[in-house]
Amino acid sequence: MITVELHGLEVFGHHGVEEDERREGQTFLFDVSFEVSDEALADRIEDAVDYRLVAEAVRETSDARAFQLLEALAAAVADRLIERFPIEHVRVRVRKPKLNLAVEYSAATVERP
Repeated sequence: MITVELHGLEVFGHHGVEEDERREGQTFLFDVSFEVSDEALADRIEDAVDYRLVAEAVRETSDARAFQLLEALAAAVADRLIERFPIEHVRVRVRKPKLNLAVEYSAATVERP
């Protein structure tokens, strides 16, 4: 198995519990890792999962609706990636860097087999 990773994918979204978060929107950071078969070792994009398409699928899922919870957003992205691509395992972490708390960010992580 091969693990492919995308870290810090910036996606602007209208997610959050508070109405102003959903109205104004903000940037979310996605860390995605997924396992693929050794077919990618052939060094042909046709035999690999194109991470550009993975990034596009993350954006499409985020844009599809406003989520209140990071957990639900992360799960929707993980489920979409499993449905769309020939991957064995996926891990999606969504970070929300702008908070009214004295923390660097909040995050939720979902894994799917």
